Amino acid sequence: MSNPTLADVAVHAEVSLATVDRVLHDRPGVSERMKRRVFKAASQIGYLEIKADLPRAVRLAFILPEGTNTFVHELARHVEEQAELMQQVSATVELVRGFDPVALVEKFTSLRHRVDGIAMLAVDHPIVREALRGLVSAGMAVATIGSDVRTVDHLGYIGIDDMQAGRMAGYLIGRLTRDRPGKVAFFAGSLSYRGHQEREMGFRQILREEFPDLEVVAHREVQDRRAIAEIAMTEIIEQHPDLDAVYNAGGGTAGIATVLERTGRAKEIIFIAHDLTDGNKSLLLHGTLDALIDQNARLEVREALTTLVHEVRGVPYRMVPPRLQIVFRENLPSE
Repeated sequence: MSNPTLADVAVHAEVSLATVDRVLHDRPGVSERMKRRVFKAASQIGYLEIKADLPRAVRLAFILPEGTNTFVHELARHVEEQAELMQQVSATVELVRGFDPVALVEKFTSLRHRVDGIAMLAVDHPIVREALRGLVSAGMAVATIGSDVRTVDHLGYIGIDDMQAGRMAGYLIGRLTRDRPGKVAFFAGSLSYRGHQEREMGFRQILREEFPDLEVVAHREVQDRRAIAEIAMTEIIEQHPDLDAVYNAGGGTAGIATVLERTGRAKEIIFIAHDLTDGNKSLLLHGTLDALIDQNARLEVREALTTLVHEVRGVPYRMVPPRLQIVFRENLPSE
């Protein structure tokens, strides 16, 4: 279509000319859903390419749990760094009490009229799911990052296949123990995170299938806090001095490592954890950690920002999920 007009946009979007005028000139009285519809139509017929002075400013929020989880800190850092590189995009990091569905829903309410889109590391809880349905119905662009919420029609989950990650952890432990009988401890941040649930499911599944002589003798939820993880690991070592391996599906890795090093067991007990943070990289180099399952915080943030911005502006975009990567001391990436 050559030289498309406002009338052409109205026809393509199946709305009135007045609605198109309000949307493209950022006037009040139009729902977020209708705005996205008009921007999508305007982009598809080439109107916005010609009227290049009308790109829409986008306001986003990333809702993350507070606490000592270093992967979450990495996510927050990348949000601040990458949003600055995007034209007319602002993104804030909003912290909430970890694993608290009520706090999460309260944060939704406070952001409802302040931002155009939300990405979150969310607790999969009934009141959270219902609140998210309300946001989506109201036209809010919503994506999950790091852990998903199912049965809600949002833009999608940006993260690794957690079932696959848990299976990989079990496979590594099984092979590193040389298929002999042994005792394993399992840690999670909280099973209110669907991602941690799925990691445990995959982990236990492959142990049953391939390594039935490996027994999970301890199960701890440590709220992704290093102090709680340290206390829990101390108790496990005392109860099971012949422990062979540890799989930590969440945060708190530093607390577990402290106990392994303090008791002189760091070179004896196989330790698999998640996320290539600076602290975990150091533990790999010193041999306390045997392997990390990484999900690339930088890529997750980039895909979340891009997905939300395109949705708000009505421009088609196909999300590229991060790939699961196993990192050993010998293949540490340069960045």
